[in-house]
Amino acid sequence: MSSLLPEPVRRLAAWCVVFLLVTGVAAVLIWLCVVFKAVVTPVLLALLGTALLGPMHRRLIRMRVNRSLAAALTCLAVVAVVGGATYVVGAALVQTGDEITDSLRKAGRDLAEHFGAAGTSLEDLARNSRELLSKFGGTAASGVITGLSVVGQMLATALLAMLLVFFFLRDSDRVVDGLRALVPRRSGDMIEAMGRRAYDAVEGFMRGTTFVALIDAVLITVGLLVLKVPGAVGLGALVFVTAYIPYLGAVLSGAVAVLVAFADRGWITGLWVLGVVLAVQVIEGNVLQPVIQSRTVQMHPAVVMLAITAGAGLAGILGMLLAVPLTAAAFGVISELRTRYAEPEPETDPV
Repeated sequence: MSSLLPEPVRRLAAWCVVFLLVTGVAAVLIWLCVVFKAVVTPVLLALLGTALLGPMHRRLIRMRVNRSLAAALTCLAVVAVVGGATYVVGAALVQTGDEITDSLRKAGRDLAEHFGAAGTSLEDLARNSRELLSKFGGTAASGVITGLSVVGQMLATALLAMLLVFFFLRDSDRVVDGLRALVPRRSGDMIEAMGRRAYDAVEGFMRGTTFVALIDAVLITVGLLVLKVPGAVGLGALVFVTAYIPYLGAVLSGAVAVLVAFADRGWITGLWVLGVVLAVQVIEGNVLQPVIQSRTVQMHPAVVMLAITAGAGLAGILGMLLAVPLTAAAFGVISELRTRYAEPEPETDPV
C-alpha cells in the first residue's frame, strides 16, 4: 500500500509519526515531572547551580584542592554570597516597599482620571502588593500556618538543592562514565556529546544572565538615585531578580520603575526614567548579550516568550525561571544532532 503513495507523502507520513512519538514521550516526561515535582525541582535547581558554580570549582581543582573540599568551599561561598544578597534584596524590597506601593497607588489614581478602569486596576494591584509586603515583613505573623508551611517547603527544597550541588560538583568527573553506563556502547559518544552540549548551553546561560542582571541592576539603580526616585534600591533589586526571566522581566521591572517615578516626581522624571530603562536595554541587547552570552545557544525572542509562557502554565514563577535554561539545553541537543546527522554538501566538479 505504501508503494502506491508518492514519495513526498511517505516522507510527510514518516515525519508525522516521528512528531507524534516525540510529543508523546515529551508529554509523559512533563507529566512525571509534575507528579514528582518535590524531587524534580531540587534536581533542576541543583543542575542550574552546578552550571553557575562549575568554573569556581574547576579553578579550585586546578589549585590542587581536594575535590570534596573544593565542592564544600564552593557551596559555602555560595551560601554566604546568596544569603547576603537575599538579605539585602529582601530588606531593600521590604523597607522601600511602602514607598513603591504608595507611588503605584498614586499613579493608579492619576491614570484613573484619564483612563478609567486601567488606573483603578493598578491601584488595586498596589494595595494588594502592600498587604503582601506587610505579611512578608512579618507584621502579620499570627495565624500564618499555611505561609510557614510554604516557607518550610522552600527552605527544604533549597537545602536539598544545595546538597545536590555539592555532590554534583564533587562527582562531576564520574558523570560521563555514569552516563555512558546507562546507554548502549555504540551510542556512548553521541550521548556524551549531547550531554556536554546541553550542559555548556545551560552553563553559558546562567553565567551570562547573572552578569547581565548585575550590570542592569547597577545601571538602573544609579540612574534612579541620580533622579531621586523613591525606593531606588528596591527597584534595582527587582530589576536583578526579574532579569532571570528574559524580555518579560525587563518589561515588568522597567514599567514599575517608570510608574513610581511618574507618580512621585512627575512626568518629566518619569520620561527620564523611561529613557534610562530604554538605554540600559539597548546596551544589554547590543553590547552585553552579544559579548557575554556569545557562547550560549542563540534563541529567537518568540521562542523564549513561548517557553516562558509554557513554563508559567506548568509551574508558575518557578517554571518561568527554569523554562529558558531548559530550552537552551534542548536547543544544544538539537544542534549536536544536526551536526552529527547533517547531510554532507555535494562536491561540485571543477569546470
